[in-house]
Amino acid sequence: MSPGESSSAKGYLCVVVAALMWASSGTAGKALFDAGMSPFDLVQIRVILASAILLLVFLFFSRDLLRIRPRDIPFFLFLGGVVMAVVTGSYLYTISKIQVAAAILIQYLAPIFVAIFAMLFWKERPTFLKIAALFLAFGGCFLVVGGYNLKLLQMNLLGILGGLTSAITFAGYSLLGERAMHRYKPWTVLFYALAFSALTWHVVYPPFTYFHAGYSLAEWGWIFYISIVGTILPFGLFFAGINHIRSTRASITATLEPIFAGFLAFMLLGETLLLLQVVGGCMVILAIVVLQLQQEHDELAPALIRTQKD
Repeated sequence: MSPGESSSAKGYLCVVVAALMWASSGTAGKALFDAGMSPFDLVQIRVILASAILLLVFLFFSRDLLRIRPRDIPFFLFLGGVVMAVVTGSYLYTISKIQVAAAILIQYLAPIFVAIFAMLFWKERPTFLKIAALFLAFGGCFLVVGGYNLKLLQMNLLGILGGLTSAITFAGYSLLGERAMHRYKPWTVLFYALAFSALTWHVVYPPFTYFHAGYSLAEWGWIFYISIVGTILPFGLFFAGINHIRSTRASITATLEPIFAGFLAFMLLGETLLLLQVVGGCMVILAIVVLQLQQEHDELAPALIRTQKD
């Protein structure tokens, strides 16, 4: 295997493992909800634990990652205290209401909302593939949430609204996070997003409920698992993967997450998706792949034109 092929293999492996970790954390969260834990209790402790662990690691090994310009504090306060806080809360709330795989698939509409934003406000050209991807994604989402069955749709309405909120705000986080990473390392952006999110969740929700909640040792184990294996490590692996492969390819590979989630939820929780829901999930994933490939083509085309001119 050549050095280039070896590097690509490492990149894809990092992203695949990250997708598996994210999927497993969703399944672990669902198990905690089934045992009686509130999704808002979990989101509060998840963001405070993840940010506290990152803070300790940075203090001991890389204090430079904690430095931000004072003028950027309002930006990070909005990114974490508003956008990330809503993303994490609505995501876990959705998992508590509907199947894990369906919840993750709805959140995967985020790239679709980014594409819509780009066409509306950045004047990106609406190509046939982009329009087709939008129809595929929303048609697939309609099937995933059981829109063909009014009883199922009504039963899951709050979960669906939570999922759409998570997708829209995650799209906003992606756009704002990309802007922040022009000036700061990804780990810095992630830490302050989590830290300010933790601040919000300790203001809008009864603070420090986890100290007197009486969780069992097993429940604390799953909480730490979600905070570390479901939050910190997959982001690190995803960032590492992007260093070896293009971000578009990493995003496409990450669509394995809802597939892993569906398998784990079936094996561990007994959750199943109906045939039409599976078809809808495939449509959503196909739409994301099409959009990402279109983005890669749009990024490469100007470079190829310049090369031909040279």
